[in-house]
This record gives sequence, structure tokens and C-alpha cells, in this order.
Amino acid sequence: MKLKANGIEIHYTVEGSGPWVVMSHSLACNLSMWDQQAAMLARRYKVLRYDLRGHGATDAPAGDYTFEMLAYDAHGLLQALGIESCHWVGLSIGGMIGQTFALKFPGVFKTLVLADTTSRNPPEARPMWEARIKTAREKGMEALVEATLGRWFTEPFRKSRPDMMARMGAMIRATPVTGYAGSCAAIPTINLTDKLKAITCPTLVIVGEQETAAPVEVARAIHAAIPGSELVIIPSAAHISNLERPAAFNRALLSFLDKHR
Repeated sequence: MKLKANGIEIHYTVEGSGPWVVMSHSLACNLSMWDQQAAMLARRYKVLRYDLRGHGATDAPAGDYTFEMLAYDAHGLLQALGIESCHWVGLSIGGMIGQTFALKFPGVFKTLVLADTTSRNPPEARPMWEARIKTAREKGMEALVEATLGRWFTEPFRKSRPDMMARMGAMIRATPVTGYAGSCAAIPTINLTDKLKAITCPTLVIVGEQETAAPVEVARAIHAAIPGSELVIIPSAAHISNLERPAAFNRALLSFLDKHR
């Protein structure tokens, strides 16, 4: 399904019944990244997944994106669907959008789940993101596939699951260059750590133990900054921990949501 919000056509899917859970995916992915979690949650929640601006079947306008823009995309989608409050589950950039949204629109989130994400990127990270943008524009997304999968999953998992590597590689390749570049321009600008104390909804921080993109110490910083938040470290998982260790991820997610249902 598609609807217009914040000036773009947003592709989304809704399944299940119960309290709303909104799921926001990683950079260079799409809403199908959450298939396993959505199938589980839909048994007792109403699950909204959407493709971020510049990803999947959502519009991918050219130019730099900002986290304010991405938060307004989500807010427009929620308003259009008549969702006044929800649980938010965001991984990577989806977690950055969640933090931005929670601070901009307090009271909407019943709970906040922040997986494998960061609240601050140091200035020295910017050249790395600019290099990725340059690669995407000059060589296409194919040139980013191998290195991205190397950051997303541990080596044993990559070797044992060629099917998953093929699926996720296809997702990276299918990401529009304009969408990838626009999102990569936003990521190094995030700087919310000192503001996170204003987030009052129950919050769960999840991180893969082998995460290198947003390591455990980054998750610990978010956990320390959000009053009363919980932290779950998932063993033998890297960045896309919901796919590498779905049982552990799902257990942490469902027990947290059910506790605050």
C-alpha cells in the first residue's frame, strides 16, 4: 500500500491486530528486513512497517536528507493512518529516526526500541560517509555490497548462510543511489546523546555483541542517557542482529513489548 505524506509517496504494510507497533528498517534495506519479527508480533499487535524515504518502493528524491525530514515522514504516515500512539522499533538509521521522533513529538511513543544504532556520530566519521556516497554515485550500489555485508553480519554467519547473504545483497543493490546518498548525508549529523534524558517512555536498547558499525559502548551510552532504559546485548551477532540471531532478538523484543502492553 502507498500513501502521500510529507511530500512523498510512502510504501507501507499493515498486519495483525492489537496495539500499534511501527517498525523502521536499516540503511540500504527495506521493510522486508522485519519479516520474521512482524510475523511474530502480528499475533498480538497491529504492525506497521514502511520503506524509508529513498528505500524500497517509497519515493527516492535527490538531495541530502535530514533526520527532521525522516521523522516528519514517519509522523505524516502515522497521522494519515490515524495512529495517535504506538510502540516504535527502529534498527540502525531506524533507531536514529526513532530518537529524533521521540524528542520532536513527545507522547506519541508508548515505548521505544533502539537496535544497533547510535545517538552521536563524531566529526571524524563524516569522510567515511562521504566516501560511501561517492562510491555509490560513481560505481553504483553493487560496489558497496560486499563491504556492507561484512559490517552487517559476523563471518561465521556469512559463511553458513549464503541464502541470507544473497537476499540482503539483493536488497542493497535495489536501494536507489539517490536514497542511499541522501540518507548517508543525514547519518553523520546525528548528535542527540545530551538530549536523550528528555525521553520518558520505556526504552529498550538492543545491540549485537560483535557489532562494529554501532558498537556495544555506543549502545551503553544510549542506555546511560535514557532514564530507566534497558539494555540487551545479543551474543554472536553484528549489525543486523534481528536477522543473525532472530530467536534472541525476538525474545527480548516481545518480552519488553508485552511488559508495557
